Amino acid sequence: MEIQRLVLPGPAPTPQDTARLCERLARLYADGAAAVVCDAGPVTAPDLAVVELLARLRLTARGRGGLTVTGASPPLRALLDLVGLVELLGEAEEREPPVRVQEGIEPDDLAL
Repeated sequence: MEIQRLVLPGPAPTPQDTARLCERLARLYADGAAAVVCDAGPVTAPDLAVVELLARLRLTARGRGGLTVTGASPPLRALLDLVGLVELLGEAEEREPPVRVQEGIEPDDLAL
């Protein structure tokens, strides 16, 4: 089982890059890659096109192996967090407390 590496082009990938990288990722899995590490370090101008690229890569990887993004700049991290793809970074995201946790109720609290 082998971990492969896929490097995103910078400063910002184009739609042509998206198709090419998805094909490359599919080939890596077909050739026996157990997981792929996607290096986003070269991306210095993150925008929604980068988000689309990473979402498409995630869909391409689904059911074939793991995909983790490394080297993401703070602006790219913030953008991925905003659109709900922060789990690609392999980091735990902050979540709401579990549903069954009850807050204390004070006698003076007004009913909603």
